Amino acid sequence: VGSAAAFAPASTGRAATGLAADKSAAVPFLPNPVNCEGYVGNVGFDPLGISNYFPTDYLREAELKHGRMCQLAWVGYVAVDLGARIPGYPEAMSGAASASAHDAAVDFGALGNVFVWIAIAEMTSWLGVAQMLQGSGRAPGDFGFGAQYLEGKSEEYIENMKLKEITHCRLAMLAFSGVVTQSVLFDKGFPYF
Repeated sequence: VGSAAAFAPASTGRAATGLAADKSAAVPFLPNPVNCEGYVGNVGFDPLGISNYFPTDYLREAELKHGRMCQLAWVGYVAVDLGARIPGYPEAMSGAASASAHDAAVDFGALGNVFVWIAIAEMTSWLGVAQMLQGSGRAPGDFGFGAQYLEGKSEEYIENMKLKEITHCRLAMLAFSGVVTQSVLFDKGFPYF
């Protein structure tokens, strides 16, 4: 028996099963979210299984929208703390830092206007989202801006640019959360430590 074992494959300590392929690359102890397959930047991260309950196009649209907003928000947050102001900025709010701008805007009465403009933007964008969810062929996050820069480019180049965008969006969501937390914890301006 001992001599026959010399020709048997060595044990790696793991049983090879078909289930190993069904595990998430990002969270290996969870199942791979099959609804996320085929999307640029998919690394198998859906630990709550949200893609099982909502259309993945809708989730990708939200991820792109929030990521793009966070890219702008990070720049705006830091710019205000560095002293940038837009022309016509109310004198009552001129001394406000980014972390205290909310309270100053409430005191000044400007937050209602912000709410109205955000509501208009959300209602307008919902037209595109509704069409996408009804099968119009519109890609998540595609509002037609900048499409001319991708004309004549290879499919590989376009996929690479989409991967860069979603990666930057994910980083921006973390960065904005970090910059707000850091500025509030240390109560200092940029670089917030």
